[in-house]
Amino acid sequence: MKVIKVGAVWCPGCHIMKPRWEEVETIYPDLETEYYDYDEYEDMLVEKYKIDDTLPVAIFLDKNNNELERLVGIVTKKEIIQLVEEYHEK
Repeated sequence: MKVIKVGAVWCPGCHIMKPRWEEVETIYPDLETEYYDYDEYEDMLVEKYKIDDTLPVAIFLDKNNNELERLVGIVTKKEIIQLVEEYHEK
Protein backbone atom coordinates (compact mmCIF):
# COMPACT_ATOMS: atom_id res chain seq x y z
CA MET A 1 0.00 0.00 0.00
CA LYS A 2 1.08 3.55 -0.73
CA VAL A 3 -0.43 6.89 0.30
CA ILE A 4 -0.36 9.92 -1.97
CA LYS A 5 -0.65 13.09 0.12
CA VAL A 6 -1.54 16.40 -1.50
CA GLY A 7 -1.40 19.80 0.13
CA ALA A 8 -0.39 23.41 -0.39
CA VAL A 9 1.26 26.17 1.60
CA TRP A 10 -1.94 28.26 1.46
CA CYS A 11 -4.06 25.42 2.89
CA PRO A 12 -4.73 25.75 6.67
CA GLY A 13 -5.96 22.15 6.92
CA CYS A 14 -2.74 20.92 5.35
CA HIS A 15 -0.75 22.52 8.16
CA ILE A 16 -2.98 20.75 10.69
CA MET A 17 -2.60 17.38 8.95
CA LYS A 18 1.19 17.52 8.51
CA PRO A 19 2.10 16.64 12.14
CA ARG A 20 -0.63 13.98 12.25
CA TRP A 21 0.88 12.28 9.21
CA GLU A 22 4.36 12.61 10.71
CA GLU A 23 3.14 10.78 13.83
CA VAL A 24 1.53 8.02 11.74
CA GLU A 25 4.69 7.65 9.66
CA THR A 26 6.70 7.28 12.89
CA ILE A 27 4.34 4.54 14.09
CA TYR A 28 4.49 2.78 10.68
CA PRO A 29 8.04 3.41 9.38
CA ASP A 30 7.57 1.15 6.34
CA LEU A 31 4.43 2.98 5.24
CA GLU A 32 5.18 4.32 1.77
CA THR A 33 4.00 7.90 1.33
CA GLU A 34 4.53 10.53 -1.34
CA TYR A 35 3.75 14.22 -0.88
CA TYR A 36 2.83 16.55 -3.74
CA ASP A 37 2.38 20.30 -3.53
CA TYR A 38 -0.87 21.10 -5.34
CA ASP A 39 0.50 24.28 -6.90
CA GLU A 40 3.57 22.51 -8.32
CA TYR A 41 1.82 19.39 -9.61
CA GLU A 42 -1.73 20.61 -10.29
CA ASP A 43 -1.93 19.33 -13.89
CA MET A 44 -0.72 15.83 -13.00
CA LEU A 45 -2.89 15.63 -9.88
CA VAL A 46 -6.03 16.73 -11.68
CA GLU A 47 -5.44 14.38 -14.60
CA LYS A 48 -4.20 11.30 -12.75
CA TYR A 49 -6.06 11.51 -9.43
CA LYS A 50 -8.99 13.86 -10.21
CA ILE A 51 -8.02 16.22 -7.39
CA ASP A 52 -9.43 19.72 -7.30
CA ASP A 53 -8.36 22.48 -4.94
CA THR A 54 -10.21 21.00 -1.96
CA LEU A 55 -7.25 20.10 0.24
CA PRO A 56 -5.70 18.27 1.98
CA VAL A 57 -6.17 14.96 0.21
CA ALA A 58 -4.72 11.54 1.00
CA ILE A 59 -5.22 8.71 -1.49
CA PHE A 60 -4.59 5.15 -0.36
CA LEU A 61 -3.39 2.97 -3.25
CA ASP A 62 -2.89 -0.78 -3.44
CA LYS A 63 0.29 -2.36 -4.83
CA ASN A 64 -1.13 -2.03 -8.36
CA ASN A 65 -1.84 1.70 -7.82
CA ASN A 66 -5.61 1.19 -7.66
CA GLU A 67 -7.39 3.57 -5.31
CA LEU A 68 -8.58 1.95 -2.09
CA GLU A 69 -9.76 5.01 -0.17
CA ARG A 70 -9.57 8.80 -0.28
CA LEU A 71 -9.49 11.20 2.65
CA VAL A 72 -10.37 14.84 1.97
CA GLY A 73 -10.05 17.57 4.55
CA ILE A 74 -9.01 17.36 8.18
CA VAL A 75 -9.23 13.92 9.79
CA THR A 76 -8.01 12.55 13.10
CA LYS A 77 -4.83 10.55 13.57
CA LYS A 78 -7.08 7.69 14.71
CA GLU A 79 -8.94 7.72 11.36
CA ILE A 80 -5.65 7.58 9.45
CA ILE A 81 -4.40 4.70 11.60
CA GLN A 82 -7.64 2.77 11.06
CA LEU A 83 -7.18 2.98 7.29
CA VAL A 84 -3.48 2.10 7.47
CA GLU A 85 -4.39 -0.98 9.55
CA GLU A 86 -7.21 -1.90 7.18
CA TYR A 87 -5.18 -1.62 3.98
CA HIS A 88 -1.58 -2.30 5.05
CA GLU A 89 -1.46 -5.72 3.34
CA LYS A 90 -2.88 -4.49 0.04
